[in-house]
Amino acid sequence: MSDQRPESAGWFVDVDPGDLDAGAAAIYDRTAEHPRDWPAEAVRAGFAADEADYYDALHEATLAATREAVQERERSDDKQLTHAVRAMDDAERTANELAERLAEWAGTFDRDVPGGVDGAREVAAWTPETPAEERVVSLAERVVDLDDERADLRSFVESHAPDVAPNLAEMAGPVLAARLLSLAGGLESLAKKPAGTVQVLGAEDALFAHLRGRGSSPKHGVIFTHEYVRGTHPDHRGSAARAFAGKLAIAARIDYYSGDFKQSVHDDLTERMATIREREVSQ
Repeated sequence: MSDQRPESAGWFVDVDPGDLDAGAAAIYDRTAEHPRDWPAEAVRAGFAADEADYYDALHEATLAATREAVQERERSDDKQLTHAVRAMDDAERTANELAERLAEWAGTFDRDVPGGVDGAREVAAWTPETPAEERVVSLAERVVDLDDERADLRSFVESHAPDVAPNLAEMAGPVLAARLLSLAGGLESLAKKPAGTVQVLGAEDALFAHLRGRGSSPKHGVIFTHEYVRGTHPDHRGSAARAFAGKLAIAARIDYYSGDFKQSVHDDLTERMATIREREVSQ
């Protein structure tokens, strides 16, 4: 659709050359049926003093438009979900690593301290009697805080994933759905990936090793954590992974292009998995 600007006005009619936001909006919103000599028209319209001035203004406006596009994408719901699941995994990993260090340190005072985050919670309840014990208790409190943050982040993922990708979250579960979005780079990127790529997301190292002739082709990536794949007999796990990945790819496309929940795709997956599981019984 062409805009209704005067023919000699150029892209930046009525735009203050110093107003980057207005210039960015002009780049985003204005169109023309045919290309024209925009620098010359900008000069005739009084927007620019000369061609160099026009290109300077265009450069600045384009940068402003690009920054706004990037910021808008970073603020998107699927990007927030990606940040949340990555932070959740970071918090869990860090808490477990610190818990190991804590168990070794706390064991110098009490050899009955259990390992892991549960042990950290016990140590956090100690009443320290020495400066060293104060530090041990303080470290235990940090581990507990990290584990609590992990739980809060998981709750956030579980409550927001169905809003961002209702079919994907229903099919994969909220946490796995968020991890797939994270690995793919967002809902749009995931929706545009073929099922075979979705199947091995998270197994990039194994895939690259296979391409270099150093290993077998991976049958699955992060989707292995789902019961449909993990709970299937190894002889049929490849079939299960392909079927599951195929429906995940469809679910992502529905979520991105329409956003509507579609029960039929879930029913199809249930029937397909039941068929695969029946092979195990018949063997």
